[in-house]
Amino acid sequence: MTASLLDASDGALVVAIGRWREDALAEAYRRHAGAVFGLARRVLNDPTRAEEIVQEVFLRLWNEPDRFDPERGSLRSYLLAQTHGRAVDLLRSETSRRDREQREARSAAEAGYDIEHEVWDLAVADRVKEALATLPEDERQAIHLAYFGGHTYREVAALLNAPEGTVKSRIRVGLKRMRSELGDVGVGA
Repeated sequence: MTASLLDASDGALVVAIGRWREDALAEAYRRHAGAVFGLARRVLNDPTRAEEIVQEVFLRLWNEPDRFDPERGSLRSYLLAQTHGRAVDLLRSETSRRDREQREARSAAEAGYDIEHEVWDLAVADRVKEALATLPEDERQAIHLAYFGGHTYREVAALLNAPEGTVKSRIRVGLKRMRSELGDVGVGA
């Protein structure tokens, strides 16, 4: 960094930043990042998100240095205003998201509670477990790993040390047997 930037005014730094001088941005950062971080941390009460705000504010200065008007105030006050605005926007966004999620959860809870439906789901789950228990071991393992374990066919094949095609066939045949078994007791389409 040249000595002239160390002694340069904030206005001159912004002009140099507008000419894509990284050392000018580094000097502006050295001078003002502490205050920017302090404000962001006070508003957000979260050091990690405050660091993100600092990065956004200085990136905005780098990308749009002409937005700073030295006649309206100092560079520090401009950066702090940018920081405050961005931090408040982030808080509003999070509050809005949280409120929306709570409203959706409340409406789902109010609309979704049906004791008959709940009992039916439990009865069907019991029937599915019983139908699964009637399958041969190789089919039962493949279905259990794929549907209850969340594994892909390839992962199931690796876990069972069997070819992928064999695993797919076992699952298909096992599901067909379960469909038949569940149909016999009135469950299924």
